[in-house]
Amino acid sequence: MHHIQQENLHPIRATILQQKEELAENKRKELAEAHSIYIDLTTFRIDLLTIYADSILMEKDLAIDTIKQWAENMASLLVDHGLSLNLALEEISYYRDVIGEIIKKEAKNGLFSLDAFYEVISHFNTIVDDAIQSISKSYVKDYTERINYAQYAIAELSVPVVRVTEEIGILPLVGDLDTKRAQLLMGNALDKGSQYKLKWLIIDLSAVPIIDTMVADQLFKVISALNLLGIDVLISGIRPEIAQTMVSLEIKVEEIKSFASLHHAVQYASSFTTHL
Repeated sequence: MHHIQQENLHPIRATILQQKEELAENKRKELAEAHSIYIDLTTFRIDLLTIYADSILMEKDLAIDTIKQWAENMASLLVDHGLSLNLALEEISYYRDVIGEIIKKEAKNGLFSLDAFYEVISHFNTIVDDAIQSISKSYVKDYTERINYAQYAIAELSVPVVRVTEEIGILPLVGDLDTKRAQLLMGNALDKGSQYKLKWLIIDLSAVPIIDTMVADQLFKVISALNLLGIDVLISGIRPEIAQTMVSLEIKVEEIKSFASLHHAVQYASSFTTHL
């Protein structure tokens, strides 16, 4: 905005600020009727309109930084409440049009040259375009993080360490084990085993149909790490297919106590700790 006197831009900013509550309320009513959205977005609308008004007088870089902060906050609100990105994009476009009309009207009143009007409207459109880019990026980032967190939480729940006595814990595994889940299993088993001060951890494979060689290798790394923590590991419910995988890995099966059923493994550990 180097070619326009600041005082010539003040009426545009003042008009936007004067009308911001009315514009925000109009959009609130329209949104509520069209989408049945009851989350109050008024504060975010007012903030956006205020930034738009102030950006008329700002240097482009400062205006873009300001709009990015607004976009991050707005995206977070949308993701938190399960609202679509389109809601924000629709509002941003709506204000582009109405503020564009304000700029045109005030430019006429101020007898702006064509070059001056173009400079103002181009500057404003850059800010709006950046608002669209910023909120889109922030929304996708927040949404992706939320999905990843949910997947991690689900995965963590799928490898729970269940404490049955002060000294005995059970890790019941269900379903297919992939490498990622096996890695999570290792971290969870070590953390919980240490936290609970377990002496025995029973890994139950009754509900695991098959384990590939990489996962089996990971599983026995877990057992070695638990042994280093002073936790003895028992395995129960090994299926024939899993036994074959162990043999193919040349794992010394005789060094690992295994039981046909979880009941027998618990019974063994309980009797052992009782005798102590």
